[in-house]
Amino acid sequence: MRTGLVSASSREAALDALQQNKLTVVAIREAASQSFLERSIAFGSGVKQKDIVVFSRQLSTLFEAQIPVAEALKTLIGEAEKPALRRIIAQILDDVAGGMILSQALAKHPAAFTSFYVQLVRSGEESGRLREVFTYLADYVERSYYLAAKAKNSMIYPVFVLIAFTGVLVVMLTVVFPRLVSIFEETGQTVPFYTQAIIYVSLALRRWGLLLLLLIAGAAAVLWRWGLTSPGKLFFHRLQVRAPVVGGLYRRLYMARLTDNLQTLIAGGIPILRALAISGDVVGNMVYQKAVARAIESVKGGGTISSAFAGTPEIPPLVTQMVKIGETSGRLDFILGSIAKFYRREVDTALENVVALIEPALIIFLGVGIGVLVASVLVPLYNLVGAI
Repeated sequence: MRTGLVSASSREAALDALQQNKLTVVAIREAASQSFLERSIAFGSGVKQKDIVVFSRQLSTLFEAQIPVAEALKTLIGEAEKPALRRIIAQILDDVAGGMILSQALAKHPAAFTSFYVQLVRSGEESGRLREVFTYLADYVERSYYLAAKAKNSMIYPVFVLIAFTGVLVVMLTVVFPRLVSIFEETGQTVPFYTQAIIYVSLALRRWGLLLLLLIAGAAAVLWRWGLTSPGKLFFHRLQVRAPVVGGLYRRLYMARLTDNLQTLIAGGIPILRALAISGDVVGNMVYQKAVARAIESVKGGGTISSAFAGTPEIPPLVTQMVKIGETSGRLDFILGSIAKFYRREVDTALENVVALIEPALIIFLGVGIGVLVASVLVPLYNLVGAI
């Protein structure tokens, strides 16, 4: 007899999840919801991708030293720094000690381990190559984390500068300019057209600023809710890969992720249809998910992956041709690995170029903005002093 918790959207889904883990359900009931205090303590203590990188690398090293699974997990419990990760590893150890295989124990924690991760571990168990599979996984998760971290870090500086500039601009328009307007009105001073335009903006912000903020927040909420629907998500994902400046970077990023996923799964012994399905789920963009879905239908019907990819404009002809060569030569995993390596280098180069261009563009933008603000203040004041 065993007891435990399973996360599911309904009673039926919980039963299905337990039965898929080869468990006979004797009794099941909904767990009591957490109190506000428990949720507050748990907030922010989740497992991040960086933690999975360290976990995968350590487990791979222990398997290479031929440490049994249970002993390796016991070792990692003591090494884990975050309480959330320590709890998950302890639960995995309990499940493994109770007779569950490692992939099934990992599958009980979808927030930490993706379907891609679990399926690859399952293939290693079935083929007897668990040590090699965890080496693949450690390398893959590390590459994915590196790409995502580099993309996020490159945007911290420009976002911070824009937020700071917006704050200064709002203070100038709502606090400084209204006092200047009273001076100009008392003296009857004629102001330039650009100063008049900024005065109108300042007055509008003071009178309708709160309403404008609420409208923007409402529009953002509506867009966010629509973005969660399938048509909205497809629209934003298409916009993401077709945007003038960053679209090329996103296309390279998704191609690197898609080909890297496929290569890792195929090299890990996953059948091609299952590898395509998992890669489509984890690629993160509906445009490429639809391309993968067409590839699955093509393979089921006796066609090829390359012929399905050829109908997607977001997939470059170079990728289609190389995949075709890999299918013809029977070395698809090697070709996909070469494509992934190429696009990872392309992403690195594109990120460096974007970061290098952002700084001078920001300097020019801030210079023009501050110049207009200073001119709109100083020119009328200079004319006023000259008139006196």
